[in-house]
Amino acid sequence: MRIKKKEAIAKLDKITAIVLKRGFFWPTAEIYGGKAGFYSYGHLGKAMKQKFEQLWRSHFFSNCKNYYEIEPSSILPEQVFIASGHLEHFNDPLIECKTCHFRFRADQFIEDNLKIKAEELTTEEMSNLIRKNKLKCPKCNSWHLSEVKWFNMMFPITLGAAGVKDLAHLTPETAQASYLAFKREFEATRKKLPLGIAIIGKAFRNEISPRQLFFRLREFTQAELQIFFDPDEINKLEKEEWKEISKYRLIMLPQKEKKVKEISCEETNKKLKLPKLYVKNMVLVQKFYLEKLKIPKNMFRFRELSEKEKAFYNKIHWDIELNLETIGGFKEVAGIHYRTDHDLLGHEKHSKQNLHVFWNNKKFIPHVLELSFGVDRNIWALMDLFYKEEKERTLFSFPLTVSPIDIAVFPLVNRESMPEKAKEVYNLLKQDFSCFYDETDSIGRRYRRQDEIGTPYCITIDNQTSKDNSVTIRELNSMEQKRVKIGTLLVELKNLK
Repeated sequence: MRIKKKEAIAKLDKITAIVLKRGFFWPTAEIYGGKAGFYSYGHLGKAMKQKFEQLWRSHFFSNCKNYYEIEPSSILPEQVFIASGHLEHFNDPLIECKTCHFRFRADQFIEDNLKIKAEELTTEEMSNLIRKNKLKCPKCNSWHLSEVKWFNMMFPITLGAAGVKDLAHLTPETAQASYLAFKREFEATRKKLPLGIAIIGKAFRNEISPRQLFFRLREFTQAELQIFFDPDEINKLEKEEWKEISKYRLIMLPQKEKKVKEISCEETNKKLKLPKLYVKNMVLVQKFYLEKLKIPKNMFRFRELSEKEKAFYNKIHWDIELNLETIGGFKEVAGIHYRTDHDLLGHEKHSKQNLHVFWNNKKFIPHVLELSFGVDRNIWALMDLFYKEEKERTLFSFPLTVSPIDIAVFPLVNRESMPEKAKEVYNLLKQDFSCFYDETDSIGRRYRRQDEIGTPYCITIDNQTSKDNSVTIRELNSMEQKRVKIGTLLVELKNLK
């Protein structure tokens, strides 16, 4: 689907206007002008984010045994990142204007100006392209640009009192904390594999050029699951488990293909040589997006990364991408990475601690399969994909699973005991649903406000309520209404979940 730039910008501006006005999110320290790459969630955004995170937990944990969530520190000693390779390899290409001293990412600069992919290029290749095409500084239009060089994106911190040099870093990914916790968790959970360690937490990256809203942030939330397993079992699943998914079709864009294909798990395993454990988790991810988040099939795909694109420690790497008009097409929102034993080996070497396990009558370092989700990216993706404009209204058609408010309760008018009855209904529902009560303005305006923030159901108390104790339930997308007795209202709404 071809994205028209003007339409994309217009849509982005409209969504941004709603989220700022209604309390989804806004730039951090906005009254002081804000700072690029930092956003704060308002009450609606926080509610939506919590729902996404809980949905993520329930989906991936309910399908697997021996999976646990931990909550680590966001500050880790420098030795951790020497062992992990972040201090050496966690870099972005930086270029500086010698005239105005504006700094920006060289790969993005090339992609914006030349419309070619630059992520795979070396710093020398990027410098040569910039010179050859006589690209100018995007800020002052100067020709005088520096050579491209690598810039480490870690946030360093000095711990302790002044003059004491004890270096640490804000963690650029939540994954490292799982590797540090592995030995303790393995022993505490009865020494069994596979072992899943999940973290939903903050990560920090000193992005050179934060942009594209939630797609290039300096502080963001990740939901990551590290699955530690015996490498000899990566292509083994229980017979019934494999039979259940073998015919399921994955939406995939392999590296050597130009078009997306739907490929059965059986073909994925045999022809694309993806191991069964990896394929099983691809199924879980796809079902999360298509069935739980209700993402349209044509807006979703797995994309295989090339050798130059993927991290050096990833043996297999497929990104999960969604087609987002506001960001310019398919963009990464998550990834599945087979990290082998790279991380545990590195930490064993530098910490001098034994991280081997004894399992299946042998001693070895477990391998790791990582499921990594950018929570903030996914929140923006939902806003992009579920934003709609109709003749008389603008709305987010969020599924109930992620809508910030489940139900709004209104009295038709602010008299004739309707507000009192409406508050009774509100109190009846608020223990089981996220509810909002409103009695101001006309009923039409109240409906439009809830449509705009994506509330799936509105309940109205009207003149008929006093006669037969019934209310109307209005559904967001169709705007259809039906009458329901208050006595059966709770059961009726739970059936809609």
